[in-house]
Amino acid sequence: EDMQNQTNYEDLLVEIVDFLAPRIEQLTLAGQHDIVIDPGFGFGKTVSQNYELLNRLEELFLFDRPILAGVSRKSMIWKPLGIQPDTALNGTTALHMAALERGASILRVHDVAPAKEVVELFLLLSSTD
Repeated sequence: EDMQNQTNYEDLLVEIVDFLAPRIEQLTLAGQHDIVIDPGFGFGKTVSQNYELLNRLEELFLFDRPILAGVSRKSMIWKPLGIQPDTALNGTTALHMAALERGASILRVHDVAPAKEVVELFLLLSSTD
């Protein structure tokens, strides 16, 4: 079933894993090894499901592939804040840090300079461990 058009999941992360696993295997068997995991923030998910996905992002480490977080200016930011996408930069920045802290290694962004600052600060924070 097309995940983009449904929002009732038994267990969101299990279903994402079940959706991605055979596709990753197929790509690997075809000789493709540069595979990035994009769990699809905003696609076929409610606002709360997007936050659940963000909170449980580390469950996607099982694929041993880089994880992409595409949360920039998505409705998971602007809807709960009661703002519009064009004023969602502050919320985007907050969720970019949250995504990095939870294991995302790639951010898909609209605002490159602010995202670069988040990454630089995250790397500073991480280097003090």
